[in-house]
Amino acid sequence: MRPASPVASDTAPRGGVVFSGLPSVPGAAGDDWPRPPGWQRNGHWQTIGAALWARRGVAAPLDWLRERWTTPDGDFIDVDHIVPPGAVAMLVLFHGLEGSSASHYAQAFAAEAQRRGWAIAVPHFRGCSGEPNRAPRAYHSGDFEEIAWMLARVAQRWPDWPRVAVGVSLGGNALLRWLQEAGAGAAAAVRAAAAISAPLDLAAAGAAIDRGLNRVLYARMFLRTMRRKAREKWARFPGLFDLERALGARTLRAFDDAFTAPLHGFRGVEDYWRRASSRRHLRAVRVPTLVLNARNDPFVPGASLPDATEAGPYVQLWQPARGGHVGFAEPRAPWDMRGDVAALPQRVMPWLAEAAGWPGR
Repeated sequence: MRPASPVASDTAPRGGVVFSGLPSVPGAAGDDWPRPPGWQRNGHWQTIGAALWARRGVAAPLDWLRERWTTPDGDFIDVDHIVPPGAVAMLVLFHGLEGSSASHYAQAFAAEAQRRGWAIAVPHFRGCSGEPNRAPRAYHSGDFEEIAWMLARVAQRWPDWPRVAVGVSLGGNALLRWLQEAGAGAAAAVRAAAAISAPLDLAAAGAAIDRGLNRVLYARMFLRTMRRKAREKWARFPGLFDLERALGARTLRAFDDAFTAPLHGFRGVEDYWRRASSRRHLRAVRVPTLVLNARNDPFVPGASLPDATEAGPYVQLWQPARGGHVGFAEPRAPWDMRGDVAALPQRVMPWLAEAAGWPGR
């Protein structure tokens, strides 16, 4: 049945937005989620605290298994996965910029997936699994063709389970772009999807991360590994891009203009950011999809987030006042100063199960 058109809900959490026509976010009505540890009073602390100090919902070390898949262009991607005995469903998670299966959110989703009896697979974007990739390309925020191939390959590898997908940050925007390009055909690959802290408007997100404190706290961190990868790429494929400009980049905008855009066939950073941004095409989505963005995300300005008129009938927007950038950790007890990132999958996965029509999963 086609979902009803979204309308604003009176049960939205304070500072947030919930729309009818799709499942409500479990437990969200009036509970002011998330409630981070008391010392995390702004989006920066919620972002950093979750990534560096929060628990990850993991009681014991995760037993990831790795497979290497050959891509159609002769390259490879590494896929980490956990398949619990008697698994009933599959969660495919796409990580963020320079992320991996070791990222805090990936570990939290893996732990919750095991608790629910779901298998989980984390396909690494090229160059993100600890080894340089072989082809004259990398990955980018609008890489919907790569998402399409990864999901098709997951379906071939594990054909017996129904699937849902989660994308985080860059992976969330890329997942949304695939959903938009695939339209109704996406339902053959996934029953439901969620994009978490996705930079839906790349120009706005790029401008935010490149200025002020963000440039010091985050842009430098990302650029450190990205410049190293650019040097490695040049050693294998000299002449693909301007190495001097890439190594001299001090902002993500400058790096994307020197490296990411030319490597993937874009005319420059503005062409890349415009074509890769998912905000303009949300109404093209035809699979139930949750789009979760905190309004105090340091990377994704609240003013750049879409409203209900842009979302379309298959997209559920949830925009809580707090959470930072993938910083949705909550304390286990009043005295818990670390918090636990398990709070994120414990909200998202029930929504996915209901949207996918999986009662009891």
